[in-house]
Amino acid sequence: MQKAHNLKEYREELRETLDNDFLRTTLDNFAIAYRAGRANAFKDMDVRGLIKDIADSKDAAAQDAEALYKEFKKNAEAAGIHVHFAKDGDEANRIITKIAKDADCKKIVKSKSMTAEETLLNHDLEDAGLEVTETDLGEWIIQMRHEGPSHMVMPAIHLSRYQVGDLFSEVTGTKQDTDIDKLVKVARRELRQKYVEADMGITGANFAVAETGGIGLVTNEGNARLVSTLPRVHVALMGIDKLLPTLHDALRIIKVLPRNATGQQITSYVTWITGANECLAAEDGKKEIHYVVLDNGRSELIKDPLFSQVNRCVRCGACANVCPVYRLVGGHKMGHIYIGAIGLILTYFFHGKDKAKNLVQNCINCEACKDVCAGGIDLPRLIKEIHARIQDEDGHPLPSMLLGKVLKNRKLFHTLLRTAKWGQKPVAEKDGFIRHLPMIFSKEHSFRALPTIAETPFRDWWQENRPVVENPKYRVALFSGCVQDFVYPEQMKAAVDVFAANGVAMEFPEKQSCCGLPVQMMGETKASRDVAAQNLRAFEPEAYDYIITLCASCAAHLKHNYPKLVMDKPSLKLRADAFAAKVIDYSSFVNDVLKVKAEGFTKSGEKATYHAPCHLCRGLDVHEAPRELIEKSGMEYVECAEEEVCCGFGGTFSMKFPELSAELLKKKLDNVESTGAGVLLTDCPGCIMQLRGGLKNRGSKVKVKHIAEAMASNRK
Repeated sequence: MQKAHNLKEYREELRETLDNDFLRTTLDNFAIAYRAGRANAFKDMDVRGLIKDIADSKDAAAQDAEALYKEFKKNAEAAGIHVHFAKDGDEANRIITKIAKDADCKKIVKSKSMTAEETLLNHDLEDAGLEVTETDLGEWIIQMRHEGPSHMVMPAIHLSRYQVGDLFSEVTGTKQDTDIDKLVKVARRELRQKYVEADMGITGANFAVAETGGIGLVTNEGNARLVSTLPRVHVALMGIDKLLPTLHDALRIIKVLPRNATGQQITSYVTWITGANECLAAEDGKKEIHYVVLDNGRSELIKDPLFSQVNRCVRCGACANVCPVYRLVGGHKMGHIYIGAIGLILTYFFHGKDKAKNLVQNCINCEACKDVCAGGIDLPRLIKEIHARIQDEDGHPLPSMLLGKVLKNRKLFHTLLRTAKWGQKPVAEKDGFIRHLPMIFSKEHSFRALPTIAETPFRDWWQENRPVVENPKYRVALFSGCVQDFVYPEQMKAAVDVFAANGVAMEFPEKQSCCGLPVQMMGETKASRDVAAQNLRAFEPEAYDYIITLCASCAAHLKHNYPKLVMDKPSLKLRADAFAAKVIDYSSFVNDVLKVKAEGFTKSGEKATYHAPCHLCRGLDVHEAPRELIEKSGMEYVECAEEEVCCGFGGTFSMKFPELSAELLKKKLDNVESTGAGVLLTDCPGCIMQLRGGLKNRGSKVKVKHIAEAMASNRK
């Protein structure tokens, strides 16, 4: 559970976790295996189509939640089941405690339930004098360790078999072998008697089907069947987000849930419970069954036009499985009770802003979670919105406020960048790096070298070197963003060279500036809107066939976020839609639109590997174009391990969490150097800053370039 009071304390907690070599190795191995397992499980399936169907189904169910609850309650009660509604976690716990007392229950067995974790049910039951035993192996382990789950599906993934062996030795009073199969047998032996002695069994529910009044449970261990079958009283605790109209809706989710959670086509057990069944342990031979349906803020989520999509979550845990930050620090540091990307959001709504305020800043915005979400939830956007809401409520930090004010004033921003060119002279090296970090940076940022401001920004070069293209194939506008304009203008020059050689006429609107993504990442929503409006007014979309940017992050932000940022301004929204429709990244334009051929380039044979920027491969769903361009430009492409995993930059993330950024960068550079390639290519200046600075710091000979630079240098 999250206990840090401020960001400083939270970062101290993160540093402690980074020293846990076992956790890091375990999560690394799992992340790599998960991607392969998931891809294999979804092979030959229309994953996007299936996820859209689930999203539409869950959205419709959420909007009809009140009617679905009434239908579910009526059909369940007709089948002999008692149905209760709880407005919050405390009421749910009181209801379940009363059920136990009224039925004279003394011992309770539970199967895994994140909803029960959410309400802290065990604490209230134990305070009432009831004995509660978790029966899921992982949950039982963490219960005995007095911990919360570190993953929604694998709650004890953070523990080694040696730690579990020591725990079991302490519990049983006998030294236990650390062989996993033997430890499982110990757990089975210890728990079996608990099932027999229990008066009450408590489960969650993956589905609550209105048309039948029944529930569905998806499990791998079989303990949920024992919990729901053997005791004379069964209580199922579920959120209103589990309500579905039909069994068909539930079966559709089952196609995705196990595949997304663990890479399985189906779990070991799918259990359907409809009606009160016979039970020999009960005096009247009939099981007493109660369904407790919980709100706890879910109905407010449903009413929120942006956050209503949160109710699509099927609790698969995939957002943690692919998160590079979770992979470093685990669930206890990237969550309160719910973990991973969805946990950062649910913590705010279920447990309050004080528990969420630090967590929501620990999102690198790589979009890996959004890419695999079974409900199609735009998780990164929601996390950033919560960050902004908390700052609106509690006040905005001075650095982000100042940056917002600067970016809104293009002339001031550019003047400051030009001034910095002169101010850096005493610490600038000839190779384009700053010799010593300015005092504003601490030693924590020494994991990478930082670049200098360029002698001449691209916009100044353009005024004197703009090429004239006769009878052009296409007319395009160039969007440089601030980094390629003032730090890496050579990347833009390379693109101009390639475009001019292929019959592309170019415009560079002088009133453009930073895309605004940095301030959006910092929770400065108003400043982000103002910057978007500023850039939209600088371009005339109808005058161009395409608007091209060499920055993947800029491209994704311009294309996907600009129309959302100006939704409340109808005239600007029309311009934003037209603008976004014409935005395209460099590699897609050159490879897929211009369709350049290998014959136009000198075959150097130089070995080059590739880093896929997060906002290119996931934000824009561009995968093959850059790799094909490497080969076409005359270089030998060498695949790098985990090419589509984040390099750790994340813009302002690397400034706020340098210890995490450094670890992600180290993994990336280790993989790069192991390829034996002499050149590392990518499509994002932010990634170049991170990768080039890291390689410089470790004294590597690997050169980092934008793909445009490689193409321009090898052009015949």
